[in-house]
Parts: sequence; structure tokens; C-alpha cells
Amino acid sequence: MTWVNVVTQGVLIGGFYALFACGLSLMFGVMKVINLAHGDMAVVAAYAAVFLAPKLHVSQLWSFLVIVPLFALVGYLVQRTLFQRAIDRDPFTTLLVTFGLSVVIENLLLEIYSANGQSVSIGALIAKSWQVNSVIYVSYVSLVVLAVAVAVLAVLQLFLSKTGSGRLIRAVSDDHEAAQLCGANYKHVFGIAAAIAFATVALAGIAYGMTTEFMPTSGGINLLYAFEAVVIGGLGSLWGTLAGGVGIGVAQEIGAHINPAYQILAGNLLFLAVLAVRPRGLFGKRTSLNE
Repeated sequence: MTWVNVVTQGVLIGGFYALFACGLSLMFGVMKVINLAHGDMAVVAAYAAVFLAPKLHVSQLWSFLVIVPLFALVGYLVQRTLFQRAIDRDPFTTLLVTFGLSVVIENLLLEIYSANGQSVSIGALIAKSWQVNSVIYVSYVSLVVLAVAVAVLAVLQLFLSKTGSGRLIRAVSDDHEAAQLCGANYKHVFGIAAAIAFATVALAGIAYGMTTEFMPTSGGINLLYAFEAVVIGGLGSLWGTLAGGVGIGVAQEIGAHINPAYQILAGNLLFLAVLAVRPRGLFGKRTSLNE
């Protein structure tokens, strides 16, 4: 029964990793852009929940109602004004631009808020859990984050497969030049994809702030886990991202159960094993959203 609890906790943690990696997978699937500032944007969202919510007269718990749409708008503008210029040059330039953006964000946060840890206040809810039996406890917050991750991925998958805008995004992800010849404004479509990606990372950042303390330098480690989840699941595969996140979470919990020092190592070993056996990821066939 102890191992059942270990796996359960791993699945719950994996839900957070999947939510965090969702936007990263979408941006790569559509634009072939690996956003190295992805983790830092999540930290910005967490800081916004702590410091912006009181000024807007909303609770930190419900701040996502304001922050998520705001980040969607920021994502569209950043894509059209910054990322697009880098994409028009070459992939290496996009890496440099996103890396530079990461450095700028991190240093600005350090300058404004210092290195002191912060957290998103949700009151007594953080300590509440569902007791399945004498061994298994399920945190309400972690369960909600997992449910949100599944819901976001499901809605996004339906949007991409069932709506005209979604099919246009898939067409542009396959060949943006051909889509442009058919009348599609691929730069606008890229902006929509970036808006969705930034909105999901805002949700992930707020969720991260609810479960643990964060600081300006917290983005890097979360970016690593998100990238590993995307690669394990398969680049551009949304449901693969969920599988990759859950896989990393379970591996980390098993490693921590054996020896606390093995927690991070276990997740990295799973990442390396998948790369060795299936370099394209568990569900990756092509770097496209049409799979």
C-alpha cells in the first residue's frame, strides 16, 4: 500500500509538470520555438498573484481570473514584436532571444522583489487533504492542479481538432508558407498560439506559488522538468506531455522513497532512458500538432 501512495503522489506532481509543460509543447509544435524564458514567465505570474491581486481587490486564489487573460495578451504582443523577428532569422536566434529574455526577467525580479521567498496565499486550503485510507492521503490542491491540467489539455486538444481556428493553427504548424499562400496570416496564428501558451504558463505559475515558495531564480528548475516532460511525451504531442509529466513525477517519488537524494536523479534517469530507447518520445512521430 505504501507503493500505491508513492505512485499516487507522483501522479499528482506529474499533473503540475504537465500543466507547466503544456505551453512549451504548444509553442514548439506550432512555431518550432523552445522558449527558454517559459519558467521565468511562470514566476512572473506567481509574483503577479501575490503583489497585483491586492491592488485589483481580488484574492490571490482567484487572481488567475485577471492574470491569465493579461498573460494571454502579453503573449500575443511578445510573439508579434519580439519572437517573430527572431523566427524570421533562424532557430538559433530564437534560442538567444528567449535566453536573453529569461536573464532580463530574472534580474528584474531580483531587483524589484529581492531573493526572498514568496508564496500565493490560499488560507487553510493548503493543509486540507482527502484520506483514502491509513496510508494514502491526497492533497486537495494537488488534485485540483491535476484536474486543471487534464482539463486544459482536453480543451486545447478539442480546440485544435474541432474548431476552424484550431485547424488553422495545425495547418500553419505543418507548413506556414503553404498556409500563407492559401490566405492565412501565419504571424497572427503564431500570436494566438503564444497567447494560449502564456495563459497556460500563468496558470502553472499560480499553481506553483500555491504549493511551494518561489523566488526570482525558481524558473530554471521548472523549465527543466517541463522540457523533460515534453521530450518524454513527444515534441508537439499534448497528451504525450501529460504522460511525460506523470512519468517524471512518479519516477521522482519512487526515487525519493528509496532515498531522498535520488528524487531528482530518478526523473533524469527516466528522461535519459526514453531518449535512448525512443528519441522522438513516447508518442512523438513528427514535430506537429496533427498527430
